Amino acid sequence: MSQRPLSERPKLRSPGRIKYDKVRQMELLLLPERIVELNEAAGAILRHCDGQRTIEQIIGELEAKYNQTGLRDDIVEFFDAAAEKGWLELCK
Repeated sequence: MSQRPLSERPKLRSPGRIKYDKVRQMELLLLPERIVELNEAAGAILRHCDGQRTIEQIIGELEAKYNQTGLRDDIVEFFDAAAEKGWLELCK
């Protein structure tokens, strides 16, 4: 289990951005050196990463949006992986 503080405020690494590709019908993460095809869950999580919301707030919003509970561990694990890949900047 991750020890990542839920008070961190993730945002996409600048100048990265998210774009929905109508042809591929999927979210894309556009980074200077590459394009990453995202699954629906990854796109939903990254769209909430504005540097203002905490990880805890993002979890709450996604659980409410998808009417599910118990998403915390999966979302925190995703943040760990995304930070390791250099997709995010994590603000405290």
